[in-house]
Amino acid sequence: MKSKKILDLILVDEFSATPKYLQLAYSILKALEEGKIKKNDILPSINELNFTIDISRDTAEKAYRYLKNLDVLISVPGKGYFIKNIVFRQNLYIFLLFNKLSAHKKIIYDSFVSTLGNLAAIDFYIYNNDFNLFKKLISEKKGNYSHYVIIPHFLEKDIQAHNIINTLPKEKLILMDKLVAGVEGEFGAVYENFENDIYKALSEAMEPLSKYHTLKIIFPENSYFPSEILNGFHKFCQDFAFIPLVVSDISIEIISEGEVFINLMEDDLVVLLHRIITLGLEIGKQVGVISYNETALKSLLINGITTVSTDFSRMGMIAAQMVLENSRYKYEVPFYLTLRPSL
Repeated sequence: MKSKKILDLILVDEFSATPKYLQLAYSILKALEEGKIKKNDILPSINELNFTIDISRDTAEKAYRYLKNLDVLISVPGKGYFIKNIVFRQNLYIFLLFNKLSAHKKIIYDSFVSTLGNLAAIDFYIYNNDFNLFKKLISEKKGNYSHYVIIPHFLEKDIQAHNIINTLPKEKLILMDKLVAGVEGEFGAVYENFENDIYKALSEAMEPLSKYHTLKIIFPENSYFPSEILNGFHKFCQDFAFIPLVVSDISIEIISEGEVFINLMEDDLVVLLHRIITLGLEIGKQVGVISYNETALKSLLINGITTVSTDFSRMGMIAAQMVLENSRYKYEVPFYLTLRPSL
């Protein structure tokens, strides 16, 4: 096949979070699997890719290096790039859909990708917690993948996410981070138990918590965090006689001695710490702070922030193993407490 015809088979989606060099490489691999490109076919030159698809030379060269590492491509000086081998191990084509790309979601992504290695092509999309975009992406991408790996968190309330997810073949579905009520059939899942996790973590922190009387959880009104977190929080406070309060806006909340603040969002943590310090209250003695999701920075801030967190690296690894094994079991990821001086 002539290189100009091969150009028609290469798709680069500007809305995809997958790096362009991988999109380019995956397009060629997909065409090989479908028999549209054959052994010894000449591929477009770097200049052709640069001019026709409007990608940089570095991106094109990186894509071709990726294909060389798979032993698919060979370059002949003065002649160009040729298909060397049509037998390769990469036969998994994954639709990966995240609600956002925060520090801890990047840990999931990196673990997922590194566990798969070169065994899978991944189309990666982010829907920014927007249900309509989530629905649009799934509707447009159905039927083209070996697996659909999805993190389902939304800003909108009372949506019917299960109806959209149920349109996907369950033998290809893996839910990450959260189970969705109403999803039918046998599918894979690696998830957090939000209600039980916060209850258990706070129970493990009973000794340092005992010097406080009130627990305040910062839970913004327009939040994608599951309501099950609040259920576990209220249950713990009721069982252990703490005063429970839900705070929607930490920037205007009264902060007093004897209170513990449980923070979910990174931006709120910055505001919270600044306000406590400005008020002259001592963190870990007069006011306690617990933050969701462990990061390296939290081990350093104000001598260390106490965190409650799931094992995000393990979550990504297990989801990738499910893909590789084509399994459909459900795994609840452990949740752990890291006690530091902020409590």
